Amino acid sequence: MDYVISPAMMEWITVLSLILLGISLVVIEIVFVPGTTVVGLIGFGLSIFGVILSFRYFGTTIGSTTATGTALASGVILYLTFKSNVWGRFASKATMAGRVNEEELRDLTEGAEGITVSALRPIGKAELNGKVYEVKTFGGYMETGSRIKVIRILSHQVIVEQIN
Repeated sequence: MDYVISPAMMEWITVLSLILLGISLVVIEIVFVPGTTVVGLIGFGLSIFGVILSFRYFGTTIGSTTATGTALASGVILYLTFKSNVWGRFASKATMAGRVNEEELRDLTEGAEGITVSALRPIGKAELNGKVYEVKTFGGYMETGSRIKVIRILSHQVIVEQIN
């Protein structure tokens, strides 16, 4: 017994495959690779292309029904994706409790002088009073080995300026 797929059946398979692949790519974009937008745009484009083909192959009535069904299916699938919090299982729940320069700033005072041990662009490392701290400028860049002076200490930030 030979199975022969009719041209009409092949057209339906093409349209449904494009739409389902498109919706799947949009869901993958949202859940697994958020922020890239390429996967989502390709998925959206494939769904639209599938709907356009349904208009071309089957006419206005079936094309409109396919477009409506695609929009409803997409809405329901996206709603269920967001409601089920699928991405919550993949998200890291760990937090970082440490802070930069924590507990180390007690010995440091405004006016202290030192030298940069890395380039400040505008954040980097500097040696002040024999210890290495993460320091910050008000936007200026400094090369390694520049002489600096502490001009302000805010919470866990050490603001410096270059000494000429």
